[in-house]
Amino acid sequence: MPQDEFSRVTELLRHWKEGDEQALKDVLPLVYQELRRLAHYHLQSERADHSLQSTALVHEAYLRLVGAEPGDLQNRAHFVAVASRAMRQILVDLARGRDAHKRDWGLKIEFADLPSIPVKRDAELLALDDALSDLSRVDERQAQIVEMKFFGGLSSPEISHVLGISRATVDRDWATARVWLHRQVSRAG
Repeated sequence: MPQDEFSRVTELLRHWKEGDEQALKDVLPLVYQELRRLAHYHLQSERADHSLQSTALVHEAYLRLVGAEPGDLQNRAHFVAVASRAMRQILVDLARGRDAHKRDWGLKIEFADLPSIPVKRDAELLALDDALSDLSRVDERQAQIVEMKFFGGLSSPEISHVLGISRATVDRDWATARVWLHRQVSRAG
């Protein structure tokens, strides 16, 4: 993306924060292809018969952003990270809904249906989401770095810029958070 488009996104985000609702609508075309790439990335680890396509996931995330209060979105990288987090949350919410549905809720699961229930991937996604929620209570910055890097696809320099910390701190927190998350997810499994 050319520098003038980076600047335009940053300017539009500032206008949105100041109350201009049209500004967020104007951001979408500037970051749409990147959001579709992220949505595709998120959906690759989902089950084959997943009900959402990349475009639908982008639109769902956008609707969540439109319905939210304008945050302190500093630039394109930060916006993409927040949108990616919204996509992850949408997928987690869907997985939780499937998990609740599988616990019966007045319905019976027939033995013939069992092979089509993707327990492992949903369970892994839920375990990762729970571990990331726990990490955010222990170290909010490390959780932000994980979300931006793993779910948002941001590089260490981009995260460094968004959070206003050194790249070395980003890399150190990323390494620590990965070990912590691996341990938590392993315990849950």
